[in-house]
Amino acid sequence: MTSINSVNVAVAQVEPAENKDKAILKIAEFAQKSNEKDVQLILFPEAFIGGYPRGSGFGALVGVRTDEGREAFRRYWEAAIEVPGKECSQIGQIAKRNKLQIVVGVIERDGGTLYCTVIFFSADGELIGKHRKLMPTGSERLVWGFGNGSTMPVFNTPIGKVGAVICWENYMPLMRAAHYAKGIQIYCAPTADGRDTWLPTMRHIAIEGRCFVLTCNQFARKSHYPESYGSESDQSEIISRGGSCIINPFGAILVGPNFEGEALLVAEINQGDIPRAKYDFDVTGHYARPDVFSLHVNETNTLPVVFSNT
Repeated sequence: MTSINSVNVAVAQVEPAENKDKAILKIAEFAQKSNEKDVQLILFPEAFIGGYPRGSGFGALVGVRTDEGREAFRRYWEAAIEVPGKECSQIGQIAKRNKLQIVVGVIERDGGTLYCTVIFFSADGELIGKHRKLMPTGSERLVWGFGNGSTMPVFNTPIGKVGAVICWENYMPLMRAAHYAKGIQIYCAPTADGRDTWLPTMRHIAIEGRCFVLTCNQFARKSHYPESYGSESDQSEIISRGGSCIINPFGAILVGPNFEGEALLVAEINQGDIPRAKYDFDVTGHYARPDVFSLHVNETNTLPVVFSNT
């Protein structure tokens, strides 16, 4: 370390796991590798536990749902985890054993509904909170529910203020503004998007928010999705090429992007870069114009059924 304000952070660009047990093993593997590199926080991709259902249609057309599609959803529901739950306890143990903050994308099961969720663990192994994706993109809405403002946390941790915005939520400017207003310093962006347009988006957010951006995607081939792509296609073809990287508050890429395969990408970040960057641009501070623009954020946990004894 070059400064008392400097820490190592990492992103784990991993291949999809066959099931949640193997996903936990992969988290343990990459946590151990991170521990060996004195990493303080590691980010895993969107939907790493439970799976990103790339290419799946779940038997749905307008006005039509098939029995096969319902069964596919049942299997997907079974692959999801509860938060908190057994798998969260296992990840907490991994975090504690490696003295490492872990941020990981999961498919969360709550009753009959699934959510694309990010869960946060302290280096003491505590599940400190979660963020549910507010707006599933495109056909994701078929199988994922909508989060609300009650799970948009930014946590004050020993290495800085940490939060997460999932995949195309990063294209929601008002959501970004809410996180900037909470003083986010380590902005985690787990994703399933590895296109050329993703990297400039991440660099823009780092500059706009004057924060460190960690973005993490899976590296996947068709062979990881046999039900979606069939056995006759070229199973070696890459369908999710990664692109994970770490960016500083001036938009400079510290490590990555990686498009070659599984990788643990580690970068040293210095929190002193944040006030140095905000010297001339603080988007919710001295560069704001609240007399012209303002944002109201509803953080109420809005529920469909509320029971009252009064």
